[in-house]
Amino acid sequence: MKELTKAESEIMHILWKKERAFVQDIIDDMPCPKPAYNTVSTIVRILEQKGMVGHQSYGRSHCYFPLVEKEKYARGFMQKVMSSYFGNSLPKMVSFFAQQENLSVGEMEEIRQLMEEELRRRQDNGNSRKN
Repeated sequence: MKELTKAESEIMHILWKKERAFVQDIIDDMPCPKPAYNTVSTIVRILEQKGMVGHQSYGRSHCYFPLVEKEKYARGFMQKVMSSYFGNSLPKMVSFFAQQENLSVGEMEEIRQLMEEELRRRQDNGNSRKN
């Protein structure tokens, strides 16, 4: 999966939210100052070439939709970050963000709870497979 530029990512987030959109719909959801129609149209066509977006034609208009799920792209993106910057170590990556972002005690507690929930879910799945 190809990495997205900032502009491509912004458009993909809009398409993931809307699920289907014409170029003007995408522009309407963008912050001011709004980019030119041709600019957004060009970026959407690049996203098509990258295999991220498909379209359905309505005469001369095209309605665009994501071909890649947001979670799938995020997973690949984060795996690349973890590999490139943290030696493929999730604990190193989490530690980095905990230190660099000055997480509050509440935020660290929330992360701990999420990890415990995931551990319980995996243990439950493991137990159900044995039965």
